[in-house]
Amino acid sequence: MTPALEELYRGFERELLVPLWTEIGDLMPAQPRSHAVPHLWRWENLLGLAQKAGDIVPVGRGGERRAIALANPSLGGRPFATPTLWAAIQYLMPGEDAPEHRHTQHAFRFVVEGSGVWTVVGGNGEKAVGDAVPMRRGDFLPQAGWNWHAHHNATSEPMAWIDGLDIPFQYVTESQFFEFGRAELGDAERITPERSRSERLWGHPGLRPLSVGEVAPGTPLLAYKWEHTDAALTDQLQLEKEGYGGTVEPGHAAVRFSNPHNGSDVLPTVRTEFHRIARGSETAPVRETGSSVYQVFDGSGTVTVGDATWSVIRGDLFVVPSWTPFSARSEAGGTDSDSGALDLFRFSDAPVFEALHLNRQEITR
Repeated sequence: MTPALEELYRGFERELLVPLWTEIGDLMPAQPRSHAVPHLWRWENLLGLAQKAGDIVPVGRGGERRAIALANPSLGGRPFATPTLWAAIQYLMPGEDAPEHRHTQHAFRFVVEGSGVWTVVGGNGEKAVGDAVPMRRGDFLPQAGWNWHAHHNATSEPMAWIDGLDIPFQYVTESQFFEFGRAELGDAERITPERSRSERLWGHPGLRPLSVGEVAPGTPLLAYKWEHTDAALTDQLQLEKEGYGGTVEPGHAAVRFSNPHNGSDVLPTVRTEFHRIARGSETAPVRETGSSVYQVFDGSGTVTVGDATWSVIRGDLFVVPSWTPFSARSEAGGTDSDSGALDLFRFSDAPVFEALHLNRQEITR
């Protein structure tokens, strides 16, 4: 450090300038260095706290939702699972309504257990009756941003599910909007149909209604039923046994939820998948740019994320940060899994990275 160089740096500071040569190692590392860390949340603990919140914390205008977010321990106390993804457990008591609102954040709901709640999408006004969508175990319910939505529990039992949103991504890009809707649902929306209108129109495999032209960003199908997901995964593993392939690797079946309108991801910023790993099978370690959140839907096994290894059971959630190796081994059986396998629901920020041509994957076999 010479006097001339020191004076140069003081000049930079006065003009709010920073030379690249002092920051390049942090700004341009050889590979991604995520601020998030691998972490596991036990479903039993989450559900117990959500039940306590149900007894104490009301749902109403202002707070809007009884949703409890996963906070990655290395993200400074922010309620973010990863730098781009939000995950939360939401809990609705018997007879409760969660008031109507809308936001630019893209969202979904995934049900790991229970039934009896209907989400009502697209209302806000007497002439715009919302579509009541039933929520049951294993169902995946996406909802693109800026759609009005509310929830109602029509049963005598509470219900919990997980929410996934791109809140952190829109927060850091300063692009979010939010608007309150009605405080109460209309009588025409407080119904409990077996199938929503969106399912009746869009929920037929391989068939697109000709009555519909272009659709807004995001899937127009508001519920992907567990029975269809389960059947697809079962068939993949059976085809493998018969020698016809169909799996992504031995003992590993996987599907991606897609938009029936054009085959794209269901949400512009979030990719969702379901993985089934047969008992005794282990996935090859893979690392990718972008982050993921997994929930164990059924079964048991061991997952390794970077240097962390955990035994997991039904309901547990865990984070895979960007460019962190991930693998899973199934230890499931007939006593802890309906399918006899380890079933994993996954959501990630992959569409963002693909759109920006920043996606990269490395598999170690």
